[in-house]
Amino acid sequence: MSEKSSESASAAPFQVAALQMVSTPDRDRNLADAGRLIAEAARGGAQLVLLPEYFCFMGYKDTDKLAIREMPGDGPIQRFLSDAAREHRVWIIGGTLPLQSPEANRVLNTTLVFDPAGKQIARYDKIHLFNFERGEESFDEARTICPGSDVQTFDAPFGRVGLSVCYDLRFPELYRKLGDCALMVVPSAFTYTTGRAHWETLLKARAVENQCYVLAAAQGGTHENGRKTWGHSMLINPWGEIVAVKDEGAGVVAGGIDLQRIAAVRASLPAYRHRVIG
Repeated sequence: MSEKSSESASAAPFQVAALQMVSTPDRDRNLADAGRLIAEAARGGAQLVLLPEYFCFMGYKDTDKLAIREMPGDGPIQRFLSDAAREHRVWIIGGTLPLQSPEANRVLNTTLVFDPAGKQIARYDKIHLFNFERGEESFDEARTICPGSDVQTFDAPFGRVGLSVCYDLRFPELYRKLGDCALMVVPSAFTYTTGRAHWETLLKARAVENQCYVLAAAQGGTHENGRKTWGHSMLINPWGEIVAVKDEGAGVVAGGIDLQRIAAVRASLPAYRHRVIG
């Protein structure tokens, strides 16, 4: 390969995909559905695949997740993620799964990252726990989830990737602590009510203020447990423009991470460089 063609290849956008699901109370069925979507994304050229929050399980009661919690390092969900990454030779950011916590009646809501060899290379425990009360809608994640405490990133071939989960999206200070990222990811299960009101606005804000790409994988539809989630998985560029989106139902949202686009935005409007606090 000539020097010129090598430079051209290195400048090609890195292909990423977000999976949208409508997960059920059946773990094995969810893993099978996720496997088909990962394969579809890989066939479409994705090199990194993001799954949604709770991709593996959406129970009838909050406490149902306790029955499928896994110890760090082993379990059917973790083996599935590792095997899928290795089989398709893609980076996989595994939405979230319930991991054992120090408390018997609560779990950690955890994102695990696997490289194309199937090796776990990063872990993030969701820090901010959702609480919402309006009419018949009532959510309090702290009843069954222990909060994490540390922000986490990992290095992908195209640059740093910042990890966050769902309700974290409302806390911009977390994203500042992630540092200079090319991509920030947000696996989510936003409710229909809060998603319709705020989802797109918040995602665009995180992309614009950090001048990077944001990839969000969501639950999107009416679940067997009666819960309705907003969906609208999307990829947003550093200018706050939606590159790709899927409104409802299961499917794949794909696009490229263009480092030249990040550099151009930061050169024309160097807000990230001008920050004084944080």
